[in-house]
Amino acid sequence: MFKRIILLATIFGSMYSAKAQYMDSYVQEGEFGIGIGAAHYFGDLNTRAAINRPKFSGGIFFRKQLNNYLGLKLAANYAALGYSDVYSKNETQKRRNLSFNTNIWEASLSADFNFFKFYPGVEGYSWTPYVSLGLGVFSYDPYAYLNGQKYMLRPLGTEGQGSSLYPDRKTYGSMAMCFPLAVGVKYALNESVNLFGEIGYRFTTTDYIDDVSGTYAPDAFPPLPDGSPSVAYLLQDRSYETGTPIGIKGRQRGNSSQKDSYVIFQVGVSFNLSSYRCPKP
Repeated sequence: MFKRIILLATIFGSMYSAKAQYMDSYVQEGEFGIGIGAAHYFGDLNTRAAINRPKFSGGIFFRKQLNNYLGLKLAANYAALGYSDVYSKNETQKRRNLSFNTNIWEASLSADFNFFKFYPGVEGYSWTPYVSLGLGVFSYDPYAYLNGQKYMLRPLGTEGQGSSLYPDRKTYGSMAMCFPLAVGVKYALNESVNLFGEIGYRFTTTDYIDDVSGTYAPDAFPPLPDGSPSVAYLLQDRSYETGTPIGIKGRQRGNSSQKDSYVIFQVGVSFNLSSYRCPKP
């Protein structure tokens, strides 16, 4: 009986030694991956942070692992965003009747922190939750439909941007900065392949992802030569479609004190980049 105990102890000791030696020699250099999922917008048309109109998102990334816990991630993401006042539970917003869609193209650099040691292929070390914080830049160009035709909103200056009547209102740009804050979890199927899920909130530096921010400026859009209203006039205040127009000059159209934001959720697969070193004696 004593010999059997010694034998079992020797076997388990050898297995632990081999595992420890593997962990000491294995170096995860990083990983690259691809994910797909959904994105959602929050802003002047979605003031209650409702998550009821998700749209497609997809992305790729490369992560350079600095040690078992810290890494740097370079990512590129696409997100379709859009919303409409018709989805609001607020009667005033429903009367306002504005809507938009836009395509987001984003590039970011983030610092990642693994909560657990992560050794793909080693039992007990094959998964970890993580958190990341970074800095990014993205492009956006909101548009809307009128009578079935698509119109880009930024060139129209729907709040009087670019009009001589409102010299202080400059046309907003097509690019802005974002600050991605994300949490996720990854699981190694084997030494080479991982599965992951991640949700990330984007704080931004713009309030015009939805083309809504300040006050109405109907006088910036004179009638056409034939006396009919211009496209810009019809899109700056669409409350005429729900009743008496509410777009009086100077009346609040959006909330300029709060920037727009968006969230991206993705699941995907990544592939490990690894190397080996001589184990410590």
